[in-house]
Amino acid sequence: MNERAGIAPGRSAAAARPSRQINVVLRASDTASPAPAAAAEPNRTLPASGPWLEWQRELDRMVGLESVKELVYEIYALLQIAQLRGDAGLRSEAHVYHMIFKGNPGTGKTTVARLLAKLFQGMGLLTKGHLVEVERADLVGEYIGHTAQKTRDLVKKALGGVLFVDEAYSLARGGEKDFGKEAIDTLVKAMEDYKNQFVLILAGYTMEIDFFLMTNPGLPSRFPIQMEFPDYTLDQLVQIAEGMAKDREYVWLPASLGRIRQMVMQEKGESPFHFSNARFIRNLLERAIRSQAVRLMTQYPEASPGRQELMALRPEDLRGSSAANVSSNSFAGMGGMAQG
Repeated sequence: MNERAGIAPGRSAAAARPSRQINVVLRASDTASPAPAAAAEPNRTLPASGPWLEWQRELDRMVGLESVKELVYEIYALLQIAQLRGDAGLRSEAHVYHMIFKGNPGTGKTTVARLLAKLFQGMGLLTKGHLVEVERADLVGEYIGHTAQKTRDLVKKALGGVLFVDEAYSLARGGEKDFGKEAIDTLVKAMEDYKNQFVLILAGYTMEIDFFLMTNPGLPSRFPIQMEFPDYTLDQLVQIAEGMAKDREYVWLPASLGRIRQMVMQEKGESPFHFSNARFIRNLLERAIRSQAVRLMTQYPEASPGRQELMALRPEDLRGSSAANVSSNSFAGMGGMAQG
């Protein structure tokens, strides 16, 4: 583990953390008793040097998610203090870091899971710090005994890192006779057999995950950390669009950003329960890049466009995009500012 360096005044959380069934760290703002306004939000102190700065840079690249960022810092602080207690000869009980991620698609769950894997490896909790992302089809087999073997194999692959199960609630959809229940039982057993050797994160829609946890009374206590990933606001989605374009060395014209706002509002109005947040923006950007390529080939049949033209994404490059064309169900990886 890294040694604790000097600290400098940090910033306060921009928003209170959403309520969770079980909190990993109890703070004044989590108790029932009212606290003075000045003490309601403790300052977040940040190391002046060390691995945390790299994690902080990655967090800062993510738009919004203030409550998630605050909880990630709590996990870091817990690991850091555990190290200092050990150095001082004090007992430091092992904590359970298995987690539940709740939220709609495209709200940053996969990105945060990948960051936490790096954090746990950097702090000495995990040996490898890699992320193994799976879904129902990867865990559930076709005959009796097949599911348990597939699940065990994936757990072994994740040892030393994080096993991230997306749409985990789908494992409980088939009832008692469904092989999904066998996958759940195998995962629960693996949490005991390989204690502290990997971290299991179950992710999915909030309502479905809550129902999933109710299907097995023993599950909630096994996941003491629960994170809520809220939908992005309109302004945040525009900011994400700018960041995604910048990462690919493109620039939205001001009129294009106005058009994006219109398209987001239209999409959210037509599909309020299926809006895919940053995934919608990523797909919109990729369609605009294709449209720009066709436009430039038409405008410059025998010449080369200038650098600015090659970078500029104009409103007409967004023409024709719609819910039908901009798929909200793509689960391809996102880079840079994209938040899965």
